Amino acid sequence: MSIKKKKNLFLFIIKLFSLLVAFFLITVSVLIGFIIYFNSPLQEEILLAVSEEVEGIKKLDNGIYLIDIRRGESSQSAGRRLERAGLIKSRLFWNILCRWEKEHIKSGTYRLVTPSSQIAIHRLFVSGQEILHRVTIPEGVTLRKTAMILEEAGICTKEDFLSSARDPAIISNYGIPGASMEGYLFPDTYMFPAGYPASHAVRAMADNFFYRLENITPLALTMSPQEINEKVILASIVEREYRVGDEAPLMAGVFLNRLRINMALQSCATVEYIITEIQGKPHPKVIYNHDLEIRNPYNTYLRAGLPPGPISSPGAVALRAVFFPEKTDFFYFRLTDPSSGRHYFSRTHDEHIRAGLLITKNQS
Repeated sequence: MSIKKKKNLFLFIIKLFSLLVAFFLITVSVLIGFIIYFNSPLQEEILLAVSEEVEGIKKLDNGIYLIDIRRGESSQSAGRRLERAGLIKSRLFWNILCRWEKEHIKSGTYRLVTPSSQIAIHRLFVSGQEILHRVTIPEGVTLRKTAMILEEAGICTKEDFLSSARDPAIISNYGIPGASMEGYLFPDTYMFPAGYPASHAVRAMADNFFYRLENITPLALTMSPQEINEKVILASIVEREYRVGDEAPLMAGVFLNRLRINMALQSCATVEYIITEIQGKPHPKVIYNHDLEIRNPYNTYLRAGLPPGPISSPGAVALRAVFFPEKTDFFYFRLTDPSSGRHYFSRTHDEHIRAGLLITKNQS
């Protein structure tokens, strides 16, 4: 090959290389521009103009959004909702990003601060760092009051919770002999996301109950559902009666003594349950004699034995008291000091009456 031809070939290669480099640089520049453009967050004024009401996306104040990623939802579905709400510029870029990252988004409720880039939004969803709300269910509350607490916290609606707590499938799954989960949802502090499925909340609280019960006494694992239910019913009454922890086993002993001789339990707490939970009336400040005459299976003044079901959610103290009661010959107790919550325990009805007269005299 002549020198001229070699020179021409060399120049051709140089030009071709230059064209390839230029094409590569242009392609990379376009790609980078594409990424920067579509990844860049939308400004607040654009969000206000584009954003529309989209299911599972709620706008709060100061550019904050609550976004629900539903259980089993695909990244493509989430991208469509984000685009409709005006939170991302392009669903196409979102899908490319999700395929490139390969990490799946996780279900939950997320707090998104705008403006945020698509990469930042995607990282938030794959992190699983969802919003959790701290909800405390006090000891001794009823199913209805638990439902109200969860609704006020924005976890789930009262109706959904009560429906789930009365779902025969869930009740049967836990082997509970009754028509509801009353008494079997452990009072505790829970961390639930907003909009949590009510059935999940019920199961979480029931799982906690049986976990705590096993810790209190492994004996519970060998008991029949009916035997456990009787303990839970009694514990729910003790929960509503005791005020000082060390008196709970004494009260459990008193009630067991009464059950042993088929004596009426005579618990005002069961009458309160009838008034508030069955009749739907406000909580009474005082229980009158006519209240004690209410004809209802839960009235332990008129009916001997345990009521048909639990009347509250017993905590660890009440449950432990029923499984490990104080063995005494007491059959009665009455409140002696409202400020301290202490009770006087007696063996006979005459002693019980005398104690009442003495207490009244000392307080007058």
